[in-house]
Amino acid sequence: MADADQLLRNAPRGADLVRLVVARVVDGGDAFSSLDAIRAVTPADIEKILHPQTTSSTGRVVATGLGASPGVASGVAVFDTWRALDADDDGQDVILVRADTSPADDPALAVAVGVLTSRGGLTSHAAVVARGRGLPAVCGADSVRIGDTGFTTVDGVVVSEGDVISIDGSTGEVFLGSLVVDDDEVPPELDLLLGWADELRAGRLAVRANADTPADAALARAFGAEGIGLCRTEHLFLGPDRLPLVQRIILADGPDAEAAALSELHRVQRADFVELLEAMDGLPVTVRLLDLPLHEFLPDRSQLEVADARDGLDAEGVELLAATRRWHEHNPMLGVRGVRLAVLKPDVYRMQVRALVEAAVDRLDAGGTPRVQVMVPLVATAAELVLARSWIDDEVGAVLGQRAGELTVRVGAMVETPRAALRAGELAAVADFLSFGTNDLTQMTFGFSRDDVGRMLAAYLDQGLLPADPFATLDVDGVGELVTGGIDRARAAHAGLEIGVCGEHGGDPDSIAFFLAAGLDYVSCSPFRVPIARLAAARAVLAV
Repeated sequence: MADADQLLRNAPRGADLVRLVVARVVDGGDAFSSLDAIRAVTPADIEKILHPQTTSSTGRVVATGLGASPGVASGVAVFDTWRALDADDDGQDVILVRADTSPADDPALAVAVGVLTSRGGLTSHAAVVARGRGLPAVCGADSVRIGDTGFTTVDGVVVSEGDVISIDGSTGEVFLGSLVVDDDEVPPELDLLLGWADELRAGRLAVRANADTPADAALARAFGAEGIGLCRTEHLFLGPDRLPLVQRIILADGPDAEAAALSELHRVQRADFVELLEAMDGLPVTVRLLDLPLHEFLPDRSQLEVADARDGLDAEGVELLAATRRWHEHNPMLGVRGVRLAVLKPDVYRMQVRALVEAAVDRLDAGGTPRVQVMVPLVATAAELVLARSWIDDEVGAVLGQRAGELTVRVGAMVETPRAALRAGELAAVADFLSFGTNDLTQMTFGFSRDDVGRMLAAYLDQGLLPADPFATLDVDGVGELVTGGIDRARAAHAGLEIGVCGEHGGDPDSIAFFLAAGLDYVSCSPFRVPIARLAAARAVLAV
């Protein structure tokens, strides 16, 4: 046994370690158990297997930022979404380089091999989308000055569009030149190891996925997700056949025009939901109703104003510019979004619920077993949830009619404001489930802008003002107290209430250990983090 333990201590990490420990359990020669294997393999080993790693570099480090999504990638630097699509069409690997990204950049992120931003933190749009798609990402690299066709570093290095750069999404390093990549093959033994982990954590902490599209859902299920804990429906609105419809809703000059645009969006949303429910058949699917502020679906206001000043705008451009000004907010993440937007435009939520329940009925008729949950975002008061639930229940009843007994639609709230956590007992009296959105909860508790915190975070960490990035690992003393207090208040009002977490912390091993101890029922994370969360949850059970 001592010789075997010495061998284990000296073993390589990653795939080789997984092969070694599984073989020892299967061989059974030295009483090395599946529990020993779970203890031996760390979440970092799983990450190494799932994401390409650097073995050597032909370039030099020219900047650093936050390692926002693990893995390494090399490609040509491209600074515009549409030029990125052109470069991909030409067969080039693309690193999308932007000051920051927005939903308008999603088409480029869908073809890029990596993303680099000079602004934003670990829960910025670029970081969240990259983790969901398994793309390496470096965010908050504020030492680079990004222009339309290139960037300059503080050391005077100039990178032009088309130059080859590389990024390491684990270390946050940006290289001029290419990297030699060790893309470790996923060993078949990993499935066996994670199966043992699943058995250990069964009934203690489930692992679901944050998945927005049918492709995301299928990938998450392949990685072992036990359902969808967060489907961000606004991501379904960003395709080329959907975005103009959302803009038509925003630009509608009356109820008839808005209703016509909503009807068309309902049709494509229903089709999306059918595929999503099919991919997760038999497992819970939590659909978050629209959360983004409406301006996110409009062109950039400053770019429209520049174009207007230079050459003037056509009639459509003038209309879009007027809409961006009308919906402009100084702090949109704390503005008219989520349930607040629904109070102003309730027909959007009604349309989404109708499309979802109709899709569930389609799945029933096809012999499926849909498990539908509807989540209302950014709730701060029970009155908001009561109002939103009235719309939801109306639409569910109207669609199901005499078939009400065939489908249960559970309605819950996303707890992402401090007030919601403090008044969770009142929400629990109205809700069928609650889910902590720890990205926004962290932002609001600290008063940090999660999109701008990157420029100061390194200084805070270097000077010991924070033990860790609170957007990566949960702040247990502050945000954690809101979570545990919210759980206690909710279950005092509604015994046995299902409560989970769907913020990015749901895939962080240290945070997972806290969530287990706090009594949550499940964590939900990006698909590529699901295997990591499965192992981390089992290791947390062992540590109790």
